[in-house]
Amino acid sequence: MSFNNLDTLYRQVIMDHYKNPRNKGAIEDGNVTIDMNNPTCGDRIHLTLDVKDGVVQQAKFDGDGCSISMASASMMTQVVKGQNVDTALKMSAIFSDMMLGKEYDDSIDLGDIEALQGVAKFPARIKCATLAWKAMEKGIDQQ
Repeated sequence: MSFNNLDTLYRQVIMDHYKNPRNKGAIEDGNVTIDMNNPTCGDRIHLTLDVKDGVVQQAKFDGDGCSISMASASMMTQVVKGQNVDTALKMSAIFSDMMLGKEYDDSIDLGDIEALQGVAKFPARIKCATLAWKAMEKGIDQQ
């Protein structure tokens, strides 16, 4: 597949998650709740997780922001559900490396998140893409 076709496919995946977000809302009885924002562009997220016995049972988000931040939150909530917290945090580290253009561990399937690789070319947008992930890390650390 040519680069242009791959880039188009990635843009379609991002826009699909933005227009049809997965796991949008809040978990009524979630035991992890975190609010974060990106003051440089106005993105904000309210993330709720239900973590039991070290496993992310459920993950939901609400918020406002650009297509990259909201699509990333949608993708993140999909991929961390059912994962133990150590794996979820490792996924976050992998995603962070990907966003910074570093070599990253590709042994863990991140699902649609690969579509956000191009964000690394736009340093001002990296905080948009990582907002939900940083919220998850902070929430798990506070648990």
